[in-house]
Amino acid sequence: MIEYRGVHKSFGPKTVLNGVNLAVPEGQIFFVLGKTGAGKTVMIRMLVGLVRPDAGAVLVDGEDVARLPEERFQAIRRKCGMVFQLPTLFDSMTVYENVAFGLRRLGRYHEEEIAAKIFDALEKVELGRELAGRAPGELSFGEQKRVGLARTLVLSPRYLLYDEPTTGLDPFTASRITALIRDVNKSLGTTSIVVSHDLESMAEIADRVGLLWDGGFRFLGTVPEFLNIDDEAAAQFRLSFTGSHA
Repeated sequence: MIEYRGVHKSFGPKTVLNGVNLAVPEGQIFFVLGKTGAGKTVMIRMLVGLVRPDAGAVLVDGEDVARLPEERFQAIRRKCGMVFQLPTLFDSMTVYENVAFGLRRLGRYHEEEIAAKIFDALEKVELGRELAGRAPGELSFGEQKRVGLARTLVLSPRYLLYDEPTTGLDPFTASRITALIRDVNKSLGTTSIVVSHDLESMAEIADRVGLLWDGGFRFLGTVPEFLNIDDEAAAQFRLSFTGSHA
């Protein structure tokens, strides 16, 4: 389980998180909604040590990662696979080499094992083997995003952290990425936290939703509850990003 207990974070004079409490049940897809700058990405970056809280506890399977020294984060990062908003692929490497990168750094696998894991990961994100030899620049943005997801999946994480996974995609491709998040979560039994403004994606796959507002969670509940709650902040968010759910 992932938990946040009384988490605070400020950047200079700006308070981003002000006593955040959250527990994400195992096996669920949890959506974090909020305005730009609300601290959504900060929250998931805390899980892999990219940001440290000023106060409070951030727990992964009961271990307070906020207190871990940097050398102990490798094990946590293997548990928590982060899929960034941009694919962040290495342009000088093929798709195969990009997906293999993390596996080779571990130094645990023979090339035959690496190849099997890579092609399995590519299949999970609906990319054919024929793309393995291509450079990222030869792929569409949606394909690059899926390669980024494959690179994360190949390490078999227990938790998947998605930062704006459908941003910059056309509606058709965004729908395919949304379906992949759902299918991966179901087939692999992972727990997923999705930071997103995409309410259509949320409505399709989220088990629970949190609206981060003014440093804390203004709302925590199910999708139907969020879409129907009589709350000014939730209504503003729904109207701003969809114009149809308010």
